[in-house]
Amino acid sequence: MRTPDLISFALRSLSGARTRTLLMLLAMSIGVASVVLLTALGEGARRYVVGEFAQLGTHLLIMLPGRSETTGGAPPLLGATPRDLTLDDAMALLRERSILRVAPLTVGNAPVSHGSREREVTVIGATADFFPIRHLTIGSGKGLPALDPGRGANVVVIGSGLRRELFGGQRALGQWVRIDDRRFRVIGILGEGGESLGQNLDDMAVIPVASAQVVFDTPSLFRVLIQARGEDDIERAKKAAREIIRERHDGEDDVTIISQDALLSTFDKILGALTYTVGGIAAISLVVAGILIMNVMLVAVSQRVAEIGLLKALGAPERQVLRLFLVESVMLAAAGAALGVLIAAAGILALREVFPTFPIAAPLWATPAAVGVAIVTGLVFGVLPARRAARLDPVRALSGR
Repeated sequence: MRTPDLISFALRSLSGARTRTLLMLLAMSIGVASVVLLTALGEGARRYVVGEFAQLGTHLLIMLPGRSETTGGAPPLLGATPRDLTLDDAMALLRERSILRVAPLTVGNAPVSHGSREREVTVIGATADFFPIRHLTIGSGKGLPALDPGRGANVVVIGSGLRRELFGGQRALGQWVRIDDRRFRVIGILGEGGESLGQNLDDMAVIPVASAQVVFDTPSLFRVLIQARGEDDIERAKKAAREIIRERHDGEDDVTIISQDALLSTFDKILGALTYTVGGIAAISLVVAGILIMNVMLVAVSQRVAEIGLLKALGAPERQVLRLFLVESVMLAAAGAALGVLIAAAGILALREVFPTFPIAAPLWATPAAVGVAIVTGLVFGVLPARRAARLDPVRALSGR
């Protein structure tokens, strides 16, 4: 029997038992759709995290006060450290040629008010280099002036959301706001920024770092952002920054320097492994669908005993009968896989509409892998019923036994 005849025979057999065929198609399509959708969610999470870290800046190093190895735990966020990280420490880093920019940061929460309106927001003390390092855009006005970091100034750049809350439809540039108990003139409005790593960029205020140290009554810096000149300079800048701080801190290695690329690589590996894991878990449903195909095909063999006996009586060898049933199984698996891919594509489009900021997309390997596993599963689990059909005695089969 030629291949077209095999396919035609299998199609007639499947169309003759529509309910059974539809159930098996549904089982296989659900399995394939589960694999593609879950891996798409995992890939979307990986892209989202990578994108969030990319918004922090490029060629970035983050210096934290305190040494993580001192206590065996994470670096302290705000607690006591062996030695404060100061403005002079941060500015000393600029003598290293591999370092392009440095942005010392002091961070805290404070009430910001204008007239009768007040809002508690994150206030960041920084320098003019903070904006290019973090890739922040100024929607109107200007950023912080390039002053001596040790000198304070009563100027502030506010987020667009904070501007709406405090000024409504009024002009904000040139107006005065009160941060805690000090007055600052609004000189700039940040462009629409959304959120970055959980921080609402539209709902914050940026003031000179020296002024922030006065507002929060602290001489210590929260972080120092360091931008290397290029990708090849990152490790050199990291090593040089550690050496400079060690010299200034009497030989104590009491800072932690985190590379943005290292963070990205770590999260990329973790979320990549998660994607493979959820894909593997979803693939179990394909095995379940394969078992269903096997069971239904075994029932089909018992219902088609006379048909099989006639085929063998007409001279069809065992190998031919075996091929007939295997073709049916593979066609069921392939059709179910195609239907599952369509369901998954529709699900991804629906999720993109509901969550437009979440970059959901199936990895390149997910769809061919799911389809391949589905077809192999159909083939493997179709062997047992096909062998049973092929081994039927033609005389007993024709008699219906």
